[in-house]
Amino acid sequence: MVPVPEPQPITYYQQMLQSNLQDQFVCVKPGWSEVDQHLDDIYTELYITAGPDSHINTQHEVQKLETTQQKQRSAEEPVKPSDLFKHPPGKYRRIRTVLTNGIAGIGKTVLVNKFVLDWTQQRSNQDVHLIFPFTFRRLNPLKGQTFTLSELIHECIPETESISLEALNYIFTHLQSSGNSNYDKSSFKLLFVFDGLDESRLQLDCSTSEKETGQRDVTESTSVDELLTNLIRGNLLRSARIWITTRPAAANQIHGDFVEVVTEVRGFSDPQKEEYFRKRFRDEEQSKRIISHIKTSRSLHIMCHIPVFCWITATVLEDLLETREGGELPKTLTEMYAEFLGFQMDRTKDKYGPEQSSTYIKSLAKLAFEQLLKGNLIFYEEDLKESGIDVSGASVCSGVFTEIFKQERGRKAKDKMFSFVHLSVQEFLAAVHMMLCYNKGRMEELQNFLYTSNAALDDVMSRTMKKSLQSPSGHLDLFVRFLHGLCVESNQRILGGLLGHTEISPKTIQRIIYNLKDMNSDRISPDRGINIFHCLMEMNDHSVHRQIQQFMKSENRSERLSLIQCSALAYMLQMSEEVLDELDLNKYNTSEEG
Repeated sequence: MVPVPEPQPITYYQQMLQSNLQDQFVCVKPGWSEVDQHLDDIYTELYITAGPDSHINTQHEVQKLETTQQKQRSAEEPVKPSDLFKHPPGKYRRIRTVLTNGIAGIGKTVLVNKFVLDWTQQRSNQDVHLIFPFTFRRLNPLKGQTFTLSELIHECIPETESISLEALNYIFTHLQSSGNSNYDKSSFKLLFVFDGLDESRLQLDCSTSEKETGQRDVTESTSVDELLTNLIRGNLLRSARIWITTRPAAANQIHGDFVEVVTEVRGFSDPQKEEYFRKRFRDEEQSKRIISHIKTSRSLHIMCHIPVFCWITATVLEDLLETREGGELPKTLTEMYAEFLGFQMDRTKDKYGPEQSSTYIKSLAKLAFEQLLKGNLIFYEEDLKESGIDVSGASVCSGVFTEIFKQERGRKAKDKMFSFVHLSVQEFLAAVHMMLCYNKGRMEELQNFLYTSNAALDDVMSRTMKKSLQSPSGHLDLFVRFLHGLCVESNQRILGGLLGHTEISPKTIQRIIYNLKDMNSDRISPDRGINIFHCLMEMNDHSVHRQIQQFMKSENRSERLSLIQCSALAYMLQMSEEVLDELDLNKYNTSEEG
């Protein structure tokens, strides 16, 4: 064991770290902005709940929003960010690890930043002596390298460098040798934050509850994977607290035995959405009109639980209200994202020319498609190479389309990483790439996905829908929804010549709609069947919606409902503002699978 001298009092290091981290966290660059903004100025409270539910939901995250947003109307108690590690009133239980779930873009990272900033400014959680805020984005490039825990902290969190390795080793050795596993009784109270488990490319061994015996030497050099595994499992620093954030699909990487509290970030509640738009638009009439429009479209209203989508919506509607006075505003998700992409392209055409602007978007669309199929949201140099893009080319794209594609620097200049501003933007661009391949006759690029390089559009759509329904995580659901929306001529028109000028005949559109309604229901779960209903709505086919509305008004309910009609009925009941005291399924003549 490395000998370590006794350091300064822990409060000395606490004040030093608070000062350093405050400089880092007081300002943020929102994912779409090049300009630093004070976090306190732009932060809107998020709706956070605590509960035991950490199971994996097989719905796409957007569909999960539709169900969880209903829970906000119940008596569920929200949790304040500063209270994540507090015991319930009147109940004491040891809390070591908190796992915070939340879909992409819902505000998990901003929540972490706010938590750390409040600590640095001594507003909350002053019992914590030292906070070490890690991100998996920074940890991933270190895969395969070895560090001691104190070295890893210096490598990933430069603000800690004023606390010497010797001082950190002293603190860690003291805690490790004490045998204490209770944070509240610890002489040094530490919090390790690991943001973005879903972005991890490390091999963490925390999915089983098998406990290993024996003390670890906290000053020993080992792989990053093993260091994190031992911290989470409690083999290292058992009295330290751990906070992990993740998208729901990755939550099962941490076994329930290693987690005391599961929380969920639900994004903006309805009043918080309105607060966001009032902050964004100081003109009261303008903010009222935008809020009113969003309420007319259930899809848009639901998506506005996601802070990034509120920003996309605000960007689009602000532009349209200025340039198309009295014109129609987007009502479907595809319309909104097509307008958003069209707006971004228009802004770059003057500087780079339409051809160059289009070339950059096509490169990004290809990257979006290929990485979506692999489940990647963060792209490193090796990912870019696989998609035929070099780092310098990606850097140019992030400089041109700052509100679509962003670049982050790692600790070293060479450790660049890239991502789209939100997963839904990646999903939309992936759909653009697929439509481009079809329109331009480049179907061979889709061979590995569709298992054919020669298919009519209705067959392409049918194959893609089946593929999405077979996905256990539902990760292609929004992508396939956008793909169907891009069949609509008005949406193609918004994108100018980007998709080419191939006209889709009314007969083809009708075949696509027929195929959706006739989709083989044997292997489709009802919650996944709802996405077929959404695809019809994106194509402006409201027939199923109207049928169910008429059916619900009718006294005669002997007509047999198909699977898609049952899915639509379930969705409409779920989304209804009215609370039903009783739902008698005997009144509905449903098909067996429905």
